[in-house]
Amino acid sequence: MKPIPASLILAAAAVSAMALCALAQPSGGRSATGFSSVDYYPAPHEQQVKERLSGAEAQPLAGGLLLIKQLRLETFAEDGKPETIVTAPECTYDSPNGVAYSAGPLRVDSADGNFQLEGEGFLWHQTNSCLNISNSVRAVIHGMPVLPEAATAAGKNKSQ
Repeated sequence: MKPIPASLILAAAAVSAMALCALAQPSGGRSATGFSSVDYYPAPHEQQVKERLSGAEAQPLAGGLLLIKQLRLETFAEDGKPETIVTAPECTYDSPNGVAYSAGPLRVDSADGNFQLEGEGFLWHQTNSCLNISNSVRAVIHGMPVLPEAATAAGKNKSQ
């Protein structure tokens, strides 16, 4: 039996190592289900969730971006009480820059159900929790009492 040259053994080992590394790396085109990203309040409330961005599916895009399907963004007060729930069919999430955006529809609901916004196109900045809705914005407010002064002023305007 003839001995196998060392260079051939090294080449085979290198190919095997590259194949194992390729198997260990996630594919750029594969999507993940059950995506979630959480942001916490600073001290002394560092254990309390400030915002949770989640989606049914996250698909990697070029430049480190993610396409999030069935977006759900929840905000919480420092005491843990839910404040708002933002939903959208999909958005692009730029995790390194803390930005999510979409040209599509979105809906914002207050946790108590008394306030609702709908619109087309949005930009959300995670750093300051700022949500900009760009088009076709519609607001619905439920359960707001009419102040006596406002009712009186409305009555005066009708009689004039």
